Amino acid sequence: MRRPFVVLRARGPDWDESRSMEEQADWPAHATFMERLNAEGFVALGGPLEGTRDALLVIQATDSSEVTRRLSTDPWTQNGLLIVKHCWPWDIRLGSLD
Repeated sequence: MRRPFVVLRARGPDWDESRSMEEQADWPAHATFMERLNAEGFVALGGPLEGTRDALLVIQATDSSEVTRRLSTDPWTQNGLLIVKHCWPWDIRLGSLD
């Protein structure tokens, strides 16, 4: 059964600080990958956290290994631009993702 996870991804060692997010290597492939995960219902919400080097994702998955496995195929994970910093199961008590 799927449940929500909160995932914090950080910029990896190959992130080029002199470039904007959209100017990073493989931006179109990363954007397409993330849009596909959203369309599949795997990523419910996501985006960069202003003023940090991190991005937050709210994911619907069966367990944390599914989160890790699926994000490992992101072009930005494969080329060192993003890493998974933390992954927590989330017990939503107020509101819903439905």
